[in-house]
Amino acid sequence: MLLDRIGNKFQVKLKDRAAAASILGDALKDAIRSEKERKENTVVLGIPRGGTIIADIIARKLSCEFDIIIPRKLRSPHNEEVAIGAIMEDGTSYLNEVLVRELDVSPEYIEEEKTRQMEEIQRRTLLYRLGTSSGYKNLDLNGKNIVLADDGAATGATIIAASRWIRATQSPRSFIIAIPVAPKDTLNLLKREAPDHIEVITMPSESRFKSVGQYYQSFEPVTDKEVIDIMQKSKNKKGV
Repeated sequence: MLLDRIGNKFQVKLKDRAAAASILGDALKDAIRSEKERKENTVVLGIPRGGTIIADIIARKLSCEFDIIIPRKLRSPHNEEVAIGAIMEDGTSYLNEVLVRELDVSPEYIEEEKTRQMEEIQRRTLLYRLGTSSGYKNLDLNGKNIVLADDGAATGATIIAASRWIRATQSPRSFIIAIPVAPKDTLNLLKREAPDHIEVITMPSESRFKSVGQYYQSFEPVTDKEVIDIMQKSKNKKGV
């Protein structure tokens, strides 16, 4: 991991998502050493919105295919910023059972929240894929080196849900998670989901970690338009 070469005496401040993605892209050239393997047999999947920028730049660095995957976090009933889990469009999900018990979240609320987020995934799929509603059904990742990218992981819920969908429905050659920032406890959770390799730039302790944004100099919100523009450019590049 890049952290091993950076050390952790100081808080790493990444310039922005583009800079973080460039670092990850260079590091992943070591993880997938064959240039032919990178170009012909690798797919980088970004989690919108911020992860789309990360994945697009990594894919360009590796000269490989780019696409998106859309998990959605399941929000706590008392604080929408707190993720009690996450879900994919087909219902593949992850629940933080400890947090669910601590917050006394009812099964009824969880089912209602799953329905809300699956509807939002469908809405975003139509928007980002320019009117194509099939979403994850279009992804054929069998036999590929899959790189799942986001701009950071606080609880890791959305990455875990996406990882479980990939491992349950696809047969990848290898599976890599690439994220600029993840606290140590979250990283330990993610290691169980991607045993092949995890690339991370900075891995703060839980006591120092407050949010992903604190590890960026610039962490502006990513708009739907930015995601659509990246998807359109990717589509044009493929000539479809």
